[in-house]
Amino acid sequence: MPRTTTGPTADRPLVSLPWEELVTSALLGTDRRPPVAPGGRVPADGPAALLDAVALHTVRRRAGLLPAVPGARPEPTPHDPRPQLPEAARHRLAQLLADRAAPAASGRRGAAPDLTELIPQWLATANRRGFRAPAALVPPLLDAARARTDLRPQALAFAGPLGLWLAALNPEWKFALRGSAGGSLVPDTSDPEAVRRLWEEGLFAERIALLDAVRAREPGAALALLATVWSTERAEDRLMFLDSLRTGLGDGDEEFLEQALADRSRNVRATAAELLSALPSSAFAGRMAARATSCVNPDRTGAGAGAGASIAVEAPHECDAGMQRDGVAAVPPTGRGERSWWLVQLVEATPLGVWQEQFGGRPAEEIVALPVADDWAGELHAAWCRAAVRQRHPEWARALLGAASAPPAGSPGPASIAERSKLLAVLSEAERADWVAAFIAAHGLSEAFQLLGVCTVPWAGPLGRAVVDALDIARDGGSYPWSFSGVMGLAERCLDPAEADRLEVLTATPDEQEDASPGAGGYWSEAFQRLVSTLRLRAAMEAELT
Repeated sequence: MPRTTTGPTADRPLVSLPWEELVTSALLGTDRRPPVAPGGRVPADGPAALLDAVALHTVRRRAGLLPAVPGARPEPTPHDPRPQLPEAARHRLAQLLADRAAPAASGRRGAAPDLTELIPQWLATANRRGFRAPAALVPPLLDAARARTDLRPQALAFAGPLGLWLAALNPEWKFALRGSAGGSLVPDTSDPEAVRRLWEEGLFAERIALLDAVRAREPGAALALLATVWSTERAEDRLMFLDSLRTGLGDGDEEFLEQALADRSRNVRATAAELLSALPSSAFAGRMAARATSCVNPDRTGAGAGAGASIAVEAPHECDAGMQRDGVAAVPPTGRGERSWWLVQLVEATPLGVWQEQFGGRPAEEIVALPVADDWAGELHAAWCRAAVRQRHPEWARALLGAASAPPAGSPGPASIAERSKLLAVLSEAERADWVAAFIAAHGLSEAFQLLGVCTVPWAGPLGRAVVDALDIARDGGSYPWSFSGVMGLAERCLDPAEADRLEVLTATPDEQEDASPGAGGYWSEAFQRLVSTLRLRAAMEAELT
């Protein structure tokens, strides 16, 4: 406490020192930084004089404050016409959000469900049913979305206009105003004036969201909007805008994309070429097909099975100016040969229907099974895989995947699980699930994690049973349960909740085998108990949102 004095201000020689200087002396100590009054005088009792001066400064600072001018009251939040949540569902959401904020447990997970991992499914179901968020839970919901970007689309859609209204008042929630997917406040795209104003004056993320919205409603209008500013935008922004054209891509985009092939940015040129290659009737696709078919042909010199029973490959000897203008990168990645690099780029940009014409009308399954001369099969099949993904061609994706039961090395397409996942995504939901179920039945779960990630939720009956059967086999074999923790976590989120009763028998602790991992039985029992509990909890959540 400062000592009380009654003398005049002159008895306090440090009063005229600036506040910052007094703070510096206090922080460093009066021994190291003695306070010096104007005129060079150092008070005899430095610490006490410093405290006196600080006390007077504090009173002055407080007394000198002026009343703040009140700001304008915020506009009321827009009306949200969606119905209220059922009471049970509201309590469930509060529980899920409270669990998210609780300190994370360390070590063994135990048999209790992980409530945090159920938030995305709860939000997806609530949005699908058309409910609005309870006002009291919108702040913790925005906090959860701030911490987890994967929650933002569903969380912001559920929070609705109240979430955006609150985000405008709290800087910690400003992510909601950045135009992120599902959370942007896009004007009515049928109002040309509102669209024009946001397009000309909005933040970049808002303009991206606007372009996506207009593109989804009227692709031609979005293209016209983009053309008005294309030449003045930065290269990285042009790339993002160009990516928006993937939605509703059609022949009407060809002229614009052809012009983008001459862009000064290499990434923009490459993206324009990729989009044009997805238009089989485009002039670009025709040019690439002409180049590719001059390199890949039926082998008409072979004997035995007849001409055309194998594939001959002659890779390009140069990457000319025309190829580079069409997006072919002349310099290969480190460790890659130039000619194979050029060949792959030509083939992956060629419409797949061209090959069926080139090989006498053979179906894709027969073409990919043909032997390829001079060890070019790997390069050719890899290029066809990328073409099938880019062109969303189920017949070629199916042919390149081959039989799910066949070993990867014996399939015509890629042995890489990542590449197979991309091909699977081209197939229908039912065919995808059936293929992955057959793969798991033949090869187990060790390589199936990425494949399961492209299957729709909840998993179809055969796929769910294949996963559970494979887990049961691993359990009975005494395998390390933590080796399957990723698949078990997916099962908790993706299995049909109706499977819970059938899985009850697996919650018992199995007898320890001689060659089993120590303690594995207890871990498996906990894992299946958690799986069953989670499935039943998901079923209850669904019922509460009905």
